[in-house]
Amino acid sequence: MQNNKLKLNFNISLNKPMKRNLPALIVFLSLLIISCQSEPTNLNRVIIGIDEDVQSFNPMFSFSVNEGRISELLYLSLVKHSWDNKISDLRTEFMLAENIIWSEDSSSITINLRRNVSWSDGKPVTSEDVVFSFDAYSHPKVNSKFFGLFDNFILDSDNHIDISKSFEIMSENKIIIHFKNNSIPSYFDIDMPIIPKHMFEGIDYSDFETADINSNPVTNGPYKLTRWNKNSLIELTLNRNSFLAADNSIDKILFKIIPDYNSQLIQLENEEIDFIDKVKPDDAHKLNETDKNIIIKSVVGREYDYVGWSNIDIEKFEQKKIEPNIFFGNINVRKALTHAINRNEILNEFLYGYGSLASTPVAPIFENAIKKSIEPYQYNPELAKLILAEEGWTDTDFNGIIEKDNVEFKFDLFIPAGNPRRDFAATVIKNNLKAVGIDVSIKSLELGQFIDNLYDRKMNAWMAAWYIPIPIELSVYWHSNFEQAPLNFQSYQNENVDRIITEFNNESDEQNKINLLKEFQKIIHNEEPVTFLYWVDNIVAYNSRIKNIDVNPLGAIHACWDWSLVK
Repeated sequence: MQNNKLKLNFNISLNKPMKRNLPALIVFLSLLIISCQSEPTNLNRVIIGIDEDVQSFNPMFSFSVNEGRISELLYLSLVKHSWDNKISDLRTEFMLAENIIWSEDSSSITINLRRNVSWSDGKPVTSEDVVFSFDAYSHPKVNSKFFGLFDNFILDSDNHIDISKSFEIMSENKIIIHFKNNSIPSYFDIDMPIIPKHMFEGIDYSDFETADINSNPVTNGPYKLTRWNKNSLIELTLNRNSFLAADNSIDKILFKIIPDYNSQLIQLENEEIDFIDKVKPDDAHKLNETDKNIIIKSVVGREYDYVGWSNIDIEKFEQKKIEPNIFFGNINVRKALTHAINRNEILNEFLYGYGSLASTPVAPIFENAIKKSIEPYQYNPELAKLILAEEGWTDTDFNGIIEKDNVEFKFDLFIPAGNPRRDFAATVIKNNLKAVGIDVSIKSLELGQFIDNLYDRKMNAWMAAWYIPIPIELSVYWHSNFEQAPLNFQSYQNENVDRIITEFNNESDEQNKINLLKEFQKIIHNEEPVTFLYWVDNIVAYNSRIKNIDVNPLGAIHACWDWSLVK
């Protein structure tokens, strides 16, 4: 009864006995029809397909993408950051805060809270909740996902916010926050979901993560949790008392757990679900041509694929020595490798054009910060051969592999197992490099082992991806101090880049930050520490009855209380 139509093949002879029972029969048929139409498609709801269930609804522990999406609908922060296409950057909106006043020297802020916000159990949201939230988020015993992100606050010896020095509660709806001397605070420092003090204050900090309240939360957001069938369905219902709720807001947002990607596609086409993201380019291409009820949208991505080249000798590194890698320690050789790889072939044949060539790690979404004079290295195998020969890599024994100082240019390229895009790209790269005399063997590793090898610097060459944070973060990926930059797997080192990163982190003027980013891009492009392959578009697919979806770099589900349905 998928089509909400009832076809009954009853051969009924309306003789006198049947006429006497006609009212009962009509009631029976009416009930039968109603029962078969218990899931009509015109309900004011949207079903979103996701690939895995959540572990917690507590924003302190919402580590996964899905947990973050859902907690944003359940809990309000003091402020919210949205993507502004006009400026290609984030803009700040007040949420739980009605207004915020900065002191002249930006050393403190006065926050006036909205007075019309209540928790889902009816209690008002107050300044006490705000102070309690920041205390909990920064407490080492809680071990929340925000721990360590409060450098601009006044901290104690455990990196915990010193509450007595940092917060002044002026009234139930007014609070002052004092920041550390010589710090550069911003709205990002207070963009944390506020949790209910009255539900957590009796629980030991070390027990927050396992508390029962995490699965049956008391919330203050535009939606509230009304059902959770584990590994099956999460139902959120609109909080009509929320200042974010509009007359045409969607009553229910359901997250249906469908681990298998192909099953998500089938259910979308059958209108059993209304929305999925992370759509593969070839599927987006097919849906675009065949299904007029499905809208495909893509946004220039924050994710780029790259080939990592260890700039240092990984064997010497195990001995605590830093020496250039015999293959990849040379800037010109790394440029030659990029010239030798046909990145457009991968873009067009696997990604169907849903992406763009990458030149630096600064995402194209930051349009104002892009150094537009930088052009991607072009596919030019003849130029690659020339550069390699100039650096001493030639095929002296005519066996098809170039060598230098009796060392053949051959290496293993490691990729995570089970990723079709990486499989395809690695094969293209292997064939491209063979054409310039480099012998590549593709090695697949289980994801866990692959990640361990990255952190332990046990691979000379690998293929992976980075998802760029907003706002931009440079230190952990590019600083020469490997302890300060745990994600600098390529072991790139450059003193000028270190200087730029330090200045960037301490700069408050936006134009100066943009200038520093452009200087950073120029150095990175000139030294090509890795081969930047392409930016991958984020592709979403949804039923055309949904309106007001904003597909942007923060994700399409962001602010879905603004969605509405065609009636």
